[in-house]
Amino acid sequence: MPSRKCAPLLLLPALWAVACKSPVDEAGSTVPGQCQSESPVVAPQKTDILFVIDNSGSMAEEQAGIARELPAFIQALREGGGVEQDFRVGVITTSVYRRVLVGGQEYYREYPEEAGHLRPVPDAEGNPTGDRFIESSDPRLLERFGRLVQQGTTGSGQESPFEAARLAVTEPLIGTPVAQGGNGGFFRDGARLLVVVVTDEEDCSSTERPPPVTIPEDTSVDRCSEESAKLSTVDFYYDTFQSLRDSRGARREVLWATVGPVALGDKRAELIQDVTPQGTFVRNVDCPTSYGPGYRHRAMAERFDTSFVNLDSICRDSYHDTLLGIAALAAVSQSLDVVNLPDPRLARVELTRAGGQVETCSVAAGDLSYEASGENRPARLYFLGSCQRRADDEKVEVKVLCAG
Repeated sequence: MPSRKCAPLLLLPALWAVACKSPVDEAGSTVPGQCQSESPVVAPQKTDILFVIDNSGSMAEEQAGIARELPAFIQALREGGGVEQDFRVGVITTSVYRRVLVGGQEYYREYPEEAGHLRPVPDAEGNPTGDRFIESSDPRLLERFGRLVQQGTTGSGQESPFEAARLAVTEPLIGTPVAQGGNGGFFRDGARLLVVVVTDEEDCSSTERPPPVTIPEDTSVDRCSEESAKLSTVDFYYDTFQSLRDSRGARREVLWATVGPVALGDKRAELIQDVTPQGTFVRNVDCPTSYGPGYRHRAMAERFDTSFVNLDSICRDSYHDTLLGIAALAAVSQSLDVVNLPDPRLARVELTRAGGQVETCSVAAGDLSYEASGENRPARLYFLGSCQRRADDEKVEVKVLCAG
């Protein structure tokens, strides 16, 4: 019987075990017969965090609630599961446009100064400065961030967080320097992007101008839900965020979290009409301070994580645990740099979840994706769907077929 050599997979950083699964005897196999064994240094984990804040008339208490819980959020981000964290934070609003019907007359307005633009960081007196984001190394990070998330309540009542985020991370804003009114310079090469949406209403996003849905005076209906087929689809926005590239051409890892109009108990989305002395309002079930269902928000959260750990209700009395959960997401990378992997079909990842359950992931099954190496960047594996890594995973083990 011929001897066989194991061709293990070298990972960057070296945090994952390597094992030999089975031989590959086919003619023309490209699996290497020997391994590289250098132990790389674990670099700081870079994350660019983009908060998308609803600044409509109903959000004053919610913005203040987020600001109150930022100390624990920042501390959790800095701890980062034992890996040094290098993060920066910026804020945009949900205001892009507003198309309404009032007294039988239609009115349309755009918000060109917002619409995906990073908002100015206020000074201690609340006056805008020239800064558009805050570094994790800033000694005044907490106080400045607390002011930045409180975006006021004079924005659009036709909330469009998906479209605002799309505008923020694509051309022309992504390629225009901050000094010239764009967002260029905020998104770094090699950094993950964490988008955090904070809103009490349904998403009403469209790439069309004016949008195809008009908001009526009648608060007992929700046109953004009833006419959602006219809007740009959740899948369109998800695909847009998943296809982002940095300036080197490397795919950008994107995480998504939502504090939105979903049920407190089980995070479900279900439209109900709430009759009050002030009128009849559309809300989400088990979310008494919402102003619309969360169908699209729940769907987007599910695209990024089927376990919904990235989704919580805006109707909570405190956002302390909510933000700690988001910080835990930010601390766990959903991609691995790899070398010595000529064929990604040979790689298999086994995730040992909390409690010992093992989940097997592969490129062939569609729960991993592979990006080949390029100039100045290694190849990379991305965790998708149900195979996304979690903060409480017990082990991540990569196995690879062996050469004959």
